[in-house]
Amino acid sequence: MLLKDKVVIITGASKGLGVSMAEVCAAEGAKVVLAARSIEQLKEVENRITTKGGVAYSVQCDVSKLDDLQMLVDKTVAKFGAIHGLVNNAGVNYVKAFLDTTENDWERVIGVDLKGSFFLTQLCAREMVKQTPKGGSIVQIASVHTYASLPGAAPYDAAKHGMVGFSKAVAVELAKEKVRVNVLSPGLCRTEIWNDIVAAAPSEKECIAFWNANIPAERLIEPEEIANATVFLLSDLSTSLTGSNIIADLGMTSQLISKEPYGSKVIDGDR
Repeated sequence: MLLKDKVVIITGASKGLGVSMAEVCAAEGAKVVLAARSIEQLKEVENRITTKGGVAYSVQCDVSKLDDLQMLVDKTVAKFGAIHGLVNNAGVNYVKAFLDTTENDWERVIGVDLKGSFFLTQLCAREMVKQTPKGGSIVQIASVHTYASLPGAAPYDAAKHGMVGFSKAVAVELAKEKVRVNVLSPGLCRTEIWNDIVAAAPSEKECIAFWNANIPAERLIEPEEIANATVFLLSDLSTSLTGSNIIADLGMTSQLISKEPYGSKVIDGDR
């Protein structure tokens, strides 16, 4: 087991990627602390994990509130005695024209996606530095938006770029303390966000055709795939990695433009 007996906090653990991360981390032997605003949904995830023989503990938490973050850390240490891993997964999806974006929009997205990650990283890193043995691994779940953007994503992109920026600074500062900080930036995954995208499209068929043209692998990323990458970054297999931003997108950001909707003739460079 890659995470045997490691205590790992996972935010946004009530749905989407967070659920898969919690289940896979627990299967790899971690004692997972599940954090989200809905305690009812967390308990459902906790029950699924414990039924399979895993260890899970639910804590209701709004990551945009510093008091909640402190409470989350305090309860984790009181329950398990240490913090070995943190996955800052909680996030707010946002699509709205830049010219229509309000201060409230900005504060909501930045509060969850950036402020919450920053201060929970700080609180957990303090514990990791003072515990015996000291050290730990922190994984920030960002997005391919840290590499390229789409219209209507200004606050979201600002938050995710900010996550990469502060994580690199923290990784440099804490490397000597054996605390590693890395960013994992997924592409389009089969989560609730995908359901929202399909619902907003003229038809599911057209939606799938469009995204297949933009993803070289012509498929969505399954949540378990991102969970597996997260386990790697939390585990001792990745001890050489800190300050990295790993793009997990099935080639989306490596493709220059969308695939043409026709078969092109061979261009072999003859003159």
